[in-house]
Amino acid sequence: MNGDWPGYGLYHDKITTMSTTILTTGDDTVEKKTEVTIAPHYKIDKLDWGEIEGQRVFLFSLTNKSGHQVTVTNYGATITSWVTPDKLGGKSNIVLGFESIDGYLARPPYFGATIGRYSNRIAKGRFVIGNDTYSVATNNGENHLHGGNKGFDKVIWCAKPSDDGSASVTMNYLSKDGEEGYPGNLQVAVTFTLTDDNELLIGYYAETDKATVVNLTNHSYFNLTGDVASSILDHTLQIYADNYTPVENGIPNGELKNVAGGPFDFLQPHTIGERISRVDGGYDHNFVLTRKSNGLELIATLADSVSGRTLEVYTTEPGMQLYSGNFLDGSFKTSEGKSINKHAAICLETQHFPDSPNQPSFPATLLQPGEKYETATKYRLVINK
Repeated sequence: MNGDWPGYGLYHDKITTMSTTILTTGDDTVEKKTEVTIAPHYKIDKLDWGEIEGQRVFLFSLTNKSGHQVTVTNYGATITSWVTPDKLGGKSNIVLGFESIDGYLARPPYFGATIGRYSNRIAKGRFVIGNDTYSVATNNGENHLHGGNKGFDKVIWCAKPSDDGSASVTMNYLSKDGEEGYPGNLQVAVTFTLTDDNELLIGYYAETDKATVVNLTNHSYFNLTGDVASSILDHTLQIYADNYTPVENGIPNGELKNVAGGPFDFLQPHTIGERISRVDGGYDHNFVLTRKSNGLELIATLADSVSGRTLEVYTTEPGMQLYSGNFLDGSFKTSEGKSINKHAAICLETQHFPDSPNQPSFPATLLQPGEKYETATKYRLVINK
């Protein structure tokens, strides 16, 4: 696994150049050199956030020229906040997160975390590669969920801020052979970049020395009002997906079901609460994205008329899990002490399909030695005044 991994190097918070001025006085010519410091549009601040099991935890703040700020910690390669203005200029955080590491050690349901090795579910915690059967944790009833008991969301990643002046940080992690039952030493990198166009880019990379399954995503919970006291049921959602995968106990039955006319039909914009009562337990389903190419494509749009914020989702992935925060029950509170209740936020998790290792008709999630896993997702924020 000797691929070129992104993000190595040191970040420089200023760029110093030499300015040369030619001065002529009478018959004398003098060359004067002056140091000029140019502040880039981007900024990265690094904060020591504490220690877990002898390893340091840091918080990285990425800021663009418009003052949008995304914070990411190397604990779980987790997005902890995305502070943006609304249509009136007031700033607030549009994702669920905490201001200290203690909130994450209490094990909230994957707030903002990088999920792996396998996001979503694997039926009965078993899959087959070649002639070998592998067993992974059954931590969601009889099924495996989000990488197991100690998935990528609960480990310390190595963080490397960008050295090119961009608001970007890369997290690297080596998942050793046998970790949580998965085969192969898997080298993983996740890059978070905030652009001046108010885009949060997430790039995922992985290589293995033994055949394994990989399905990475980010588990951010969005509430575009910036206030968890306001339900996301009034948010308007559009998803470019003609089909979804029906589930039984969270596991797809293998069918790709057409969304037309039913509560899963978001081909035209609908509020999330408009038909949620017709979905047993609420939305927690994978949508089969209608794609035209293998590149980044717009696949969903989430909008809130109160704040004027619209979130556009672009991805290279074939699926997106829509989760309407059905199991949020007030047991966790924000840093301001507000209870995080049912439907306080929504997840738009770009991914491969649940249980793909056991569903031959689904897009494959098998990664072989010598291959490179590489996917990308972009969240673009638009303020409508």
